[in-house]
Amino acid sequence: MKIGIFFGGTSREREISFAGGRTVFDNLDKALFQPVPIFVDSLGQFILLDWQYIYKGTIRDFYPPVSAQAPSLHHLQVYIESLGELSDEQKQEAIGKVGRQVPLEELPRLMDFAFLALHGPGGEDGAIQGVLEWLGIPYSGSGILPSAFGIDKVAQKNLLHALGRPTPAFRVIKAEEWDTTDHAATLSYLVRELGLPLVLKAPRQGSSIGVSILKTDDLPKFEAAIERSLFRKIVTRELWQRLGEQDKLAWVQHLTDIREGIGLPVVIESYPLSGDGSALTADDEQQVTIYHPEALLSALTERLETAEQVRLTNVDGETQVLIESFVAGREFSCIVVEDPNGLPLALPPTEIVKGDELFDYRSKYLPGLARKITPIDLPETKIQEIREACEEMFRTFGFQVYARLDGFVGHDGRLFLNDPNTTSGMLPASFFFHQAAEIGLNPSQFLTYLIRTSLAARRRAGLRPVKLAQLLAKLDEAVAGRQHEATERIRVAVIMGGYSSERHISVESGRNIYEKLSSSAKYAPVPVFLTGSAEEHRLYVLPVNVMLKDNADDIREKIEHAEAGEAAHPILERIRREASVITSTYAGQALALPRRISFEELAHLADEVFIALHGRPGEDGALQQQLEKYNLPYNGSGVASSSITINKFETNKRLREAGLRVAEHRMANKLEWQADAESFYRSLETQFPYPFIAKPADDGCSSAVKKIKNRAELEAFSQLIFRTEEDLTPAPAEVLQLGFKEEFPRKDAFLVETLISRDGAAHFLEITGGLLTSYDTEGQLDIEVFEASEALATGEVLSLEEKFLAGEGQNITPARYDVDPAERQRISNEVKAVLRRVAEVLDIQGYARIDAFVRVRAGGGVEVLIIEVNSLPGMTPATCIFHQTALAGYTPYQFIDRILEFGKARVKRSTQTPTPLLG
Repeated sequence: MKIGIFFGGTSREREISFAGGRTVFDNLDKALFQPVPIFVDSLGQFILLDWQYIYKGTIRDFYPPVSAQAPSLHHLQVYIESLGELSDEQKQEAIGKVGRQVPLEELPRLMDFAFLALHGPGGEDGAIQGVLEWLGIPYSGSGILPSAFGIDKVAQKNLLHALGRPTPAFRVIKAEEWDTTDHAATLSYLVRELGLPLVLKAPRQGSSIGVSILKTDDLPKFEAAIERSLFRKIVTRELWQRLGEQDKLAWVQHLTDIREGIGLPVVIESYPLSGDGSALTADDEQQVTIYHPEALLSALTERLETAEQVRLTNVDGETQVLIESFVAGREFSCIVVEDPNGLPLALPPTEIVKGDELFDYRSKYLPGLARKITPIDLPETKIQEIREACEEMFRTFGFQVYARLDGFVGHDGRLFLNDPNTTSGMLPASFFFHQAAEIGLNPSQFLTYLIRTSLAARRRAGLRPVKLAQLLAKLDEAVAGRQHEATERIRVAVIMGGYSSERHISVESGRNIYEKLSSSAKYAPVPVFLTGSAEEHRLYVLPVNVMLKDNADDIREKIEHAEAGEAAHPILERIRREASVITSTYAGQALALPRRISFEELAHLADEVFIALHGRPGEDGALQQQLEKYNLPYNGSGVASSSITINKFETNKRLREAGLRVAEHRMANKLEWQADAESFYRSLETQFPYPFIAKPADDGCSSAVKKIKNRAELEAFSQLIFRTEEDLTPAPAEVLQLGFKEEFPRKDAFLVETLISRDGAAHFLEITGGLLTSYDTEGQLDIEVFEASEALATGEVLSLEEKFLAGEGQNITPARYDVDPAERQRISNEVKAVLRRVAEVLDIQGYARIDAFVRVRAGGGVEVLIIEVNSLPGMTPATCIFHQTALAGYTPYQFIDRILEFGKARVKRSTQTPTPLLG
């Protein structure tokens, strides 16, 4: 059956939709379904996307293509709406670089079924559902009417209120009213009616967009929150003139971000200076639509020379704001699915535990920032009350197939339901898959069930009943046959987790490897979690429901509970029994508990190993040493090379000795700091002028890497990394502006490097390049270096989010060394030659990622300065190494397969190599 996957879209959650579509594409059971990727761009055009672009980290990494964009002074990546009013020819030219446009009438010929991974307006509002109904294409999820209702938070609140269902008290403010009323009086009224805190929402956006919490009776903060929900912004002359040039650029970038800011295009309105001090009035003649962030930067500078302030309004902003009373209590989210009889079945509700009141975009989608506890830790009777309330809301709103229902349990025990969603985020560890795993369904099995249930729902609603009956019969027959297949597959233990500051990213990498291998006919992956310490590595085989917990700490906690003999929550047995009508057909093995194994047992359990760990352990050679004792093939470099590349200081030293360019560097030791902190600081300041880079010498690539600009930051960095307690010291953490839940390892030394700068080069960029090794016909090591990616950091250094979170990092592959294609390739070849030399010097095997800065001189000279080497690079769905391998013709699965095949070939060579005779 051909499954059209609709992803991307016009909404502000298009990046999560894009990442979710990729998850569906990867996890569809390839024995049952043929995926057809239909990318919907932000102009609403349907594009049959070439497969390699599915694995880009963000939409802006590939679309609009660089060739369709005018030269950018600041090399900004933009969405296609920022290119302004395009002609049909210009649109076709942009689309032709990444695929081909699909006219509506062709969609029925391309697919038998449409899986909708779209979010927000244009995806959850009934619009795309209506198009597909018109075309006669069955689709996933709810139909037109419940979708239209599900996107409208105000309509939902009115219905809940009319039915007498408990929901937070609310008021609605229309934009026109807001612009003409007394703001202080409005705030006073809302505080009197709803109390504090107040929750302000954009009523037709995704649940994480345009949301603010007002904790105090603060008029400026209230006004800013209202404007945020309307996707408007007032910029004053005083603010703009206070900012430096770089700060202005950063401010505009943040403002035009589609999730945190107001996005583009915007209408700009000037408020001319008033000489007599009278009220400011907008000059309607000065309204102009601005599409590009650089045009906005110029317009603000120009307008605020003569205007007191300007107002920016997104052309697709909101017309009203929903304001709710804040519910103090425990927040939960519950997926409800239809059972085979069309009745709602609530899965185990998940509690969301976070450090702040707002479950925002970062907390929702970056592992480790908010904990998701499934089921919520409440008595069975209370959880059953939540489930029954969610099932009732599912019926009341007429939802079909599945929905995500959010709510709160107040401190007094009262239950409030809020924000029902007709779809859910589809990242690997989202609520969607997280809760399904608790009844025993892995992502592939759950998607199969939802497709089958959607076909039945569309048929019940009268959509082409004869044709859909035939599709259902064929699918049921294929699913039954799949259950009885007996194929010999290679067993691969995927080791994930660890105890480094990048353990959560390791779990994301491991899950991605597991999912890529499990949808193949060749491999049978076994998820294995590593925990413990440097003195003792403890290995655990994981059942699917534990593997799909939100992050590494949650997985470790489940293991500890199992080892302590704690029984699973009784509600789980009840839900699994109710869901047995689903799992008996679609699930594989029954759920079990995590099981500890030795390395010897691992050797009997698996034919080979994929190490998905980052930092220590994993990249230091210790785990490899254990695996070699049992002749277990593994990915990545060997023991000796790994023990060098984990140490950034030793790596730099060896590369410098080999004649390669690296930053000036030295180790800064804790003993020296403890003996005389002032001398310690002065010594570093003498050798390294500010700003310089400080980072751990032997941890993950993004962990605690900071640009140190002054003595206060140097002191703060030293205090944090040399601290004796696990918890962060608040004062230095504030100096370094550490993000929420940002981890900072404790070390006995750290690495200090000069800040690599442009140094007068005509072109200067940061790149990251991957490579893959194999043996040629003569048994010699062959190193294939891929086209490097250009990495764009929004801050001072690349963050964990930018490297690994879908939709967050900005990478351009191949790197833009020059606008002339021939010159770009010449420079690229020189860069690749240096990266190959790095691999040779360090004896890198399997695969790796090398980070570097590149200077291109005016005369064409190329300088490559190596930053660091990662022997086990991140393998999350959004990582840029997959962009690079796609250019070389490898799908992610093929790349992983090549890595595993090399590991086996290396073991075979080592066992065949004759032992030298001793004299």
